[in-house]
Formats: sequence, structure tokens, C-alpha cells
Amino acid sequence: MAISAKMVKELREKTGAGMMDCKKALTETDGDMDNAIDFLREKGIAKAAKKADRVAAEGLAHIVTEGNQAAIVEINSETDFVSKNENFINMVDQIAKHILNHKPATVEEALEQTFEGSDDTLQGFINAQIGKIGEKISLRRFAVLESGENEAFGAYIHMGGRIGVLSVLTGTTDEQLAKDVAMHAAALNPKYVRREEVNEEEVNREREVLKQQAMNEGKPEKIVDKMVEGRLGKFFEEVCLNEQAFVKDSDQKVGKFVASKGAEIKTFYRYEVGEGMEKREDNFAEEVMSQVKK
Repeated sequence: MAISAKMVKELREKTGAGMMDCKKALTETDGDMDNAIDFLREKGIAKAAKKADRVAAEGLAHIVTEGNQAAIVEINSETDFVSKNENFINMVDQIAKHILNHKPATVEEALEQTFEGSDDTLQGFINAQIGKIGEKISLRRFAVLESGENEAFGAYIHMGGRIGVLSVLTGTTDEQLAKDVAMHAAALNPKYVRREEVNEEEVNREREVLKQQAMNEGKPEKIVDKMVEGRLGKFFEEVCLNEQAFVKDSDQKVGKFVASKGAEIKTFYRYEVGEGMEKREDNFAEEVMSQVKK
């Protein structure tokens, strides 16, 4: 297939590899982005394989807590200007509180619920806000959590709502400890709590990439498998919260640090606004003028 400049640009952003290397990788893999990333990694060219698509849409991540219940939400807007608007910030808080109180199972169910203090649905409330604010607004995702006895929430919002993390620790009521874990997750972006949660397909794919890397380095075949298993440990350190070096004490793994306090990480949710969504490529000056004219 024809390899477009946009595809090459996207692969460069995902891997940090050079333009010609990216074009070659896409050509060799018939334009398959994931396979092209693996191709570059196997050749030792990719600096980093960022699995998620680049951060795209604007908006806010927000957390509300009440007693032993908490909700984390992501609500999107078209521009960064709107996400900093006081009306938008208040709307996000209202929606988060609605979700905490009514506990819908899905976004679709949430939008059909009667919105608190009105005769309209949540979707109707959002539509009214779209009319006032002048941009498309959408409830993208949410999670509602409940802490049990001897458990603690950790809530952390980074960069004014660009990233939100909600953690739950069991075996402790220390909210500061839970918040420290949430702050760490905001910084290092783990995907899982523990390695047992990583699906077998993802592990096997990583194993094959590492094996091909070792073979390309000219390592003797008889030691390749042992090398791969050693390097796979590094992969788990990157994606598993328990196995990452704790940002507040790099001599300890997060899981070991939490365990030293008599606790364990039960779960966490990390929302980064717009991750995995296609970004609008607006001209910045035009964006400013569009806001001035409203």
C-alpha cells in the first residue's frame, strides 16, 4: 500500500525513530502501525514504543469523593480554552457528583438518567451546556469505586486536570499513602497493578520482540531464551505499578514500599485527557480567534 507522510509522522511520534527508518518500517509491514513499531524495536531503532495513540482531545479529568465512595471522570471539550473555563469546570464537577450518586454502569446509561435538580436527562444537561459554551462536550468515561473496611482512597489531579488518578489501598486507612501511590501512577503511567494482570497475548508479543532483538544482536541461540526472560522482567517493571521504582524512594519498588506499611494496592484508575483519541490539528491563531468571536 502507499505510505503517506501522515503515517510516517505518526510512527515517528510513537517511536522517536528517523523519517527514513519509519518509512522503511511501514513499507516492510505494508502500513501496519503496530507491526512497524515492532519492526523498529527488533532492529534496535525505536527509542520507545508508545503503545497508546497520542493525546488528542481537550477537557478535564476530575475526581469526587464522599465517605467510602469515589468517582473519577473524563469529560472532553474541543479546545484547551474551554477546559479552563469556569462554567466548564463547574459542569464537570456536577456531572461527576451525579455519577457518584447514581452509579450508572455505562456512559450510555449515565446519559439517559434524569439529571439531579432538573426534569431533563444528563444528555440534555450536556446539550444545554454545549449551547452556552459553544463547543462539543462529551462524557467519555468514568469509574465509581467503593472502599471497604480498612481501605483508603488516593485521589490526585495533575496539571489542572490533564491527568487524574484514583487509587484504592487495602490494609490501611492512610489516605496520604494512597495519594502517594496515585501521584506515582500519574508520573510513570503503569497499565497494571501486578504482572498477573498482564494478558498472555501481550506478554508473548513482547517475548517475541525481545527474542528477535537478541538474535539481531548476534547472541548465541542457546542463551537467547534466558536473555529474553531477563529482559522480560524489565518489561514488567515498566507496565506494572507494584514493580516500578517508587518516585519518592527509588531504592524501593512501589509494591514493597506499600507492603512495608502493612498495605496492598487493590486497584487504580489513571485517566489522561484525550489519550488514544485523534487530535484536532487546528491552527493556534485560528483557535484564539474562534474564541474571541464567541
